Amino acid sequence: MRGVLLDLDGVVYVGDRAVPGAAEAIDWLRHEGIAHVFLTNTTSRPRQAIVAKLAGLGIPAEADQVLTPAVSAVAWLRRHGITRPAVFVPDATAAEFADVDPLPDGLERGAGAVVIGDLGAGWSYSALNRALRLLMSDPVIPLIALGMTRYWRAEDGLRLDAGAFVRALEYATGRTAVVVGKPDPTFFGAAVDALDVPADQVIMVGDDIHTDVEGAQRAGLTGVLVRTGKFRASDLGGGVSPDAVLDSVADLPRRWDRL
Repeated sequence: MRGVLLDLDGVVYVGDRAVPGAAEAIDWLRHEGIAHVFLTNTTSRPRQAIVAKLAGLGIPAEADQVLTPAVSAVAWLRRHGITRPAVFVPDATAAEFADVDPLPDGLERGAGAVVIGDLGAGWSYSALNRALRLLMSDPVIPLIALGMTRYWRAEDGLRLDAGAFVRALEYATGRTAVVVGKPDPTFFGAAVDALDVPADQVIMVGDDIHTDVEGAQRAGLTGVLVRTGKFRASDLGGGVSPDAVLDSVADLPRRWDRL
């Protein structure tokens, strides 16, 4: 194995606290010259904020080492010549869409696309209903999902993620979302391209048995599950078999030769 994709929430940190040993494991990757990229479905903060957070936890990273769905979504919109997306993400992340002229808040017509991310506590009935009205105003408007993660673990417990709201809109509108984050194979492929390592020599380390492990395996990568973050013992009894299970990312250096 020559490359590693690392999920962030639940793998490198939980809330504002680093997973014990995570910084040392990532330092080991750098020391060994093993290419690594942080692949996250986080849409609650832009890349530079993620880089700053990692630095505060003793983990140096460059912006081009962090691949987020917002970056992928903007690239998708540009490829398809779409502007004026209605973006349902926090204000800091909405700034990532500035170059595609996002639709002003409150408008219920005129969107080129509807982009759903992790709006967190900003979700309300009126916000979700606005997304519905925008989509129903024109049958050609694409619904874009910044990942399909169902939930994640914060310091105060589990929280709904973007996937739950995307599914609600899919059901209500009868259309299928374009997924630009995990578990879409294209998103994994973009991360592998950033590593410049063949997919069959890349490990994905995550705490989500479906979004991280199953998604990586379907993209031709090795899927490694960690027992931190949202991990539950029942994850190991379902239909997905991880290629390896680690107590945490801190075990990566010790287990490397057996992966």
